[in-house]
Amino acid sequence: MNLYSFFGKKIKTLSAVILLMILWGITPVSAQTAQVNSTEAIITQISELLSASKYNEAIALFDTIPQAERGSSQLRLLRASILSAAGKYAEARTIAEAVTKAEPRNTEAFFTLAAIEGAAGRTRQERDALEAIIKIEPDNADALITLGNISLRNRAIRTAASYFHRVFSKDPGNVGALLGLGRAFRMNSEWEEAERYYNRAVELYPDMAEARSERARFYKSRGFLLNALTDLDAAKKSAPDDYWIAIDRGSVLFDMNRRSQALEEYNRAIAINPGEFLAYVYASGLKDDLGDFDGAEKDYAVLAKLRPDYYYALEGLGLHKMRNEKWAEARDVFMEAYKRAPEEHLYALLAAINWMRAENVTSPRSFLNQAQSRVKRDTLEWYMFRLYYDLTARNYMGENDMIIRLDRETDEVLKARMLFYMALYYDTRGNTALAEKYFIMVNEMDKKAIPEWRLNNWIMIKRNLKPQ
Repeated sequence: MNLYSFFGKKIKTLSAVILLMILWGITPVSAQTAQVNSTEAIITQISELLSASKYNEAIALFDTIPQAERGSSQLRLLRASILSAAGKYAEARTIAEAVTKAEPRNTEAFFTLAAIEGAAGRTRQERDALEAIIKIEPDNADALITLGNISLRNRAIRTAASYFHRVFSKDPGNVGALLGLGRAFRMNSEWEEAERYYNRAVELYPDMAEARSERARFYKSRGFLLNALTDLDAAKKSAPDDYWIAIDRGSVLFDMNRRSQALEEYNRAIAINPGEFLAYVYASGLKDDLGDFDGAEKDYAVLAKLRPDYYYALEGLGLHKMRNEKWAEARDVFMEAYKRAPEEHLYALLAAINWMRAENVTSPRSFLNQAQSRVKRDTLEWYMFRLYYDLTARNYMGENDMIIRLDRETDEVLKARMLFYMALYYDTRGNTALAEKYFIMVNEMDKKAIPEWRLNNWIMIKRNLKPQ
């Protein structure tokens, strides 16, 4: 066990720091039983701050350790790891590099440096630090397995397999080597060999959640969903607070069309780690499908805060704001989505239509003029922008031309989307009969994959419209 095993994966839990303390010969004790200013009590408190993602407070508390003790290589490396967890990679790197120079055979220092470089996204430097360990200890299993996993990420499958085999040849029961070989053969579509190594890992370590979840991913990729679920049930029992097991189990249940149970798993993942975005992606879509619109809207709102660059969250949030007729809020959300993804021109149309409903029809005229200039001229989208722009001037001369162009359009997805915007155009004009005619036309095209269809369906239900 080494620093890289913990901080290389950016694990910040209490147990990780306590294990590090054991590794370095520091006896872990509770803050209540330790002397108030003892190093042991301080490190225990630091671990609690790390588990709460309070990195700056952890660093400040670390600096209260007596200077004489802080000078040890173990505690300097611990400080570097804390700095790395806080995203202060340059400062962390400086400390770790200083220890490697002072103690060129200190493998823990190189593991720490590798973890820092990996967290900073500097893969070449991460490999260099791990290779330095191999020069010191040619059979160091942790370094070899990590190099193998890096090679897999780069799809250098043969290179990865060679690292894993070096460990396996010395220790056939090493779970990291077994799982690594399973991954390598799976990525190379050598299914029987992959399953053989996964089975061996589970046979040797039946209660290890990682072995079970790895084999479950293999089974899922091969379509053996019941086998995958069986492994994930066992993994969940072994590690009930593992976020990724909850995600994987939810995905398998979803593929089995057990959507309510899948949603339970995604909600469980959110409860385990509310700061991780992926579970919200799955949960929000499922809640939409299952009719929990308020829940979906809340998840989209959280997603938009966690990942502002994920504009699909803004799209979903904006649609729900429209569903609730919160026009000004919907406008602001779609304006932000358009800012994040200016190539998604139709966000501009949605922003404009909500702007008209929130204030008055003429309000977004300048915005539409600017947005239209970004659209390829003489496309159907361009003419729809022009129609909306003319609407702000209360000029309705382009309607017939747009209708003709819609009739001629052969791309059914594009046509469905533009029919929806035509419906919104008439609705904003106050021509309810024509608007509802177009809403029904969109519904009949049955293009459920487009976001406009979802909003159109809500409108149909709210207005009690029936397909003709």
